[in-house]
Amino acid sequence: MKSENSDFIIGRHPAVMALKSDQEINKVFIQNGLKTDAISEIVKLAKEKHLVISNVPKNKLDLMTDHQNHQGVALAVAAYQYADIDDLFANAESKGEDPFFLILDELEDPHNLGSIMRTADAAGVHGIIIPRRRAVGLTSVVAKTSTGAIEHVPVARVTNLVQTANELKDRGVWLFGTDMKGKDYRQWDAHGAVALVIGNEGKGISPLLKKQCDEMLTIPMIGHVQSLNASVAASLLIYQGYNSRNPL
Repeated sequence: MKSENSDFIIGRHPAVMALKSDQEINKVFIQNGLKTDAISEIVKLAKEKHLVISNVPKNKLDLMTDHQNHQGVALAVAAYQYADIDDLFANAESKGEDPFFLILDELEDPHNLGSIMRTADAAGVHGIIIPRRRAVGLTSVVAKTSTGAIEHVPVARVTNLVQTANELKDRGVWLFGTDMKGKDYRQWDAHGAVALVIGNEGKGISPLLKKQCDEMLTIPMIGHVQSLNASVAASLLIYQGYNSRNPL
């Protein structure tokens, strides 16, 4: 059954049925140490769909599911409706502005996604594009972290980011990625139709998607730590885009 008080499908049989269907699933949680045939099947189905699988203690599953009989498994499902690419373009058009989109390549942390949505709303981003697989979706944690921005920034969930990037380019959008080697982000002129690509927290932008980028941007760092949290880096870049599009 689906929990009425959360965004989870709980129980082994409901989980198998959901994984065999076309239902939007964000993440799979499995209780530590369970090795039954049903759990093995759930893990197999989840891997076939390239979903993120987290092994967690029983007490965490208890809290996530309001202490219902989860049988050692919970599937996080979409809490909010997704848009499509046309909706993102329509959002920009309704404001009389050139599109300014974000593409998030396999972001896994819901707090990062929520924080990015908050900045995107503040800076007038017209929409966010995320992949269907190997990435966090619109969960209740994302909604809470976004502090309401989830209601105002449309999010499109697509099957293939590379194909979507090609579609955007065909529609006149220039793609800007992030990399250690690239143009100083402070020189970025985001006039026109643009999409900013933010990579995975650990791996960065996938090689195939990076090839679709028209230009790479870098954030100069002079300290000992040569990387920034994904949401912090995204915020700096988003506001550079905002500043160049809205000069003083």
